[in-house]
Amino acid sequence: MGTSEKVIVMVSARALFDFEEENLAFRDDDPAAYRALQETKLDLPAQPGAAFPLVRKLLAFNGEGRNDVEVAILSRNDPVTGLRVFGSARHHGLAISRAIFTSGAAPHRYLRPLGANLFLSVNALDVRAAMARGFPAARVYPASAGTRLRNNAELRIAFDGDSVLFSDEAERIFRRMQLEQFIDHEVRNARIPLPPGPLKPFLDALCSLQRGRRSTVTVRSALVTARSAPAHERAIRTLMAWGVTVDEAMFLGGRPKAPFLAEFEPDIFFDDHVRNCESTSRHVTTGHVPYGINNEPEVALQ
Repeated sequence: MGTSEKVIVMVSARALFDFEEENLAFRDDDPAAYRALQETKLDLPAQPGAAFPLVRKLLAFNGEGRNDVEVAILSRNDPVTGLRVFGSARHHGLAISRAIFTSGAAPHRYLRPLGANLFLSVNALDVRAAMARGFPAARVYPASAGTRLRNNAELRIAFDGDSVLFSDEAERIFRRMQLEQFIDHEVRNARIPLPPGPLKPFLDALCSLQRGRRSTVTVRSALVTARSAPAHERAIRTLMAWGVTVDEAMFLGGRPKAPFLAEFEPDIFFDDHVRNCESTSRHVTTGHVPYGINNEPEVALQ
């Protein structure tokens, strides 16, 4: 992770802009048709993609001489297609000046020199590779319904708890026990903080934006978890032990998350369950965090 106090977010071109039509022409063994199609559109700005509202709000923290946030593009696209990516960013008023285009090569190796706090991509393999190197990352669902900019003055981020903010320790215990035994375990360990999960560093970065930084944009965060009372206490006390806060906490006791997220209207929601992500992406921009027991092969096939 980077040591700078600046929040640095890396985003793929396809997560930031709607390249779904162009992607239909893409072939791994021969990307020539895709590149040729993009070249014919160099002067045509791409439409916003799923991560666009998030990026626009993050960049809004940099007004009046501040430089608290940097967003850079890390893309498998070729440099010529990169002309369209930069042109689209300029068209939409996104102050993005840094980008790396790898022409199909794995991009995750550049996350460390860039000092990234978060990597967002549509490519599942790139996200897994980034996480294997210790970087917070999520696979953005390109068809997410959250491309409309809402709540202009408020950056809203929602996190699942176990296997996202927290490790999958409790999730593994839950799978070995009955619900009542799991709750008893969490109550007995309520004052023992859960180990951090893959997106805990990004929550730290968001809290640093909230604390003592003046901006026209504020941060509002939410914990949205299947936990219910009395297992809620360990989650809250873990955040307290870390010295971080969330503005809202939803302990849903297994109820579907999508309707609640539709009301909260986050700029992105992070979850480790593919099933949850597929449901919530119909309402809000969603990032799948491929971490923990729910993403191990024997579980994923069930």
